Amino acid sequence: MSATEAAQYAHILTEALPYIQRYSGKTIVIKYGGNAMTDETLKKSFARDVVLLKQVGINPVIVHGGGPQIGSVLEKIGKESRFIEGMRVTDSETMDIVQMVLGGLVNKQIVSDINQAGGRAIGLTGKDGDLIIAEKLHLKSKEVDSLPSEIIDLGHVGTVKKINAGIVKLLDNEKYIPVIAPVGVGEDGTSYNINADLVAGEIAAVLGAERLLLLTNTSGVLDKQGKLLTGLNHQKIKALTDDGTIQGGMLPKLQCALDAVDAGTESSCIIDGRVPHAVLLELLTDEGVGTLVRK
Repeated sequence: MSATEAAQYAHILTEALPYIQRYSGKTIVIKYGGNAMTDETLKKSFARDVVLLKQVGINPVIVHGGGPQIGSVLEKIGKESRFIEGMRVTDSETMDIVQMVLGGLVNKQIVSDINQAGGRAIGLTGKDGDLIIAEKLHLKSKEVDSLPSEIIDLGHVGTVKKINAGIVKLLDNEKYIPVIAPVGVGEDGTSYNINADLVAGEIAAVLGAERLLLLTNTSGVLDKQGKLLTGLNHQKIKALTDDGTIQGGMLPKLQCALDAVDAGTESSCIIDGRVPHAVLLELLTDEGVGTLVRK
């Protein structure tokens, strides 16, 4: 290693120190999805990032998705995936697949990756310890202004009614890293498939998390010239939505980020999960790598 390279390494480490001190003992909720969950190199770098955070006294809580993996299994058994307004129509048979893939295949692979990197991860679904109490999501469609709204039945698609965060706090205190699949349970015992962004936001709010990180397959919120925007709040997001800068799938992610900060999370950030070590770059460097959302 040359003297220049050594100086660069030292600068990086000392730059991280005030952020390590700031976040020590605090909870960081990370929604893990997209390419970061399917690319082998990114999976390993994410696992090492999470273990490093825990090692320096920060409490990461992982909430993961798994849409592509669910779609792949459904295709193998000859069942077509149907989506309405971006949400998977989930009948009873599909719900069985969702639970198998999210709670089994995907969840345990993430747990294994973190443990292989030297951490101590424990996998959960929202059904464990009644962590996520859910209720059926009622989606309304209104095609003609003069007609009443039509209720669309998405099957076992739910929304969060209540988070019982005691089990997550217990795992944090015992130096474990919780890895949570977004499957909730109704008060009647019915299982529900819930959007992972929504679950991550609700868990961040209940835990009083310092930060909510939403890993995506984009750089963050971009302006019309393709430049990354950050430091957003309600007013700026409304203006960007009104002029068409923000649209499509970014809208529900930003709403999730806003809901979390409104409920007490210090800040939320939408970051590019395709960037190796994106979590560390966002949390422990001056520049960061995503779109920061504040109240």
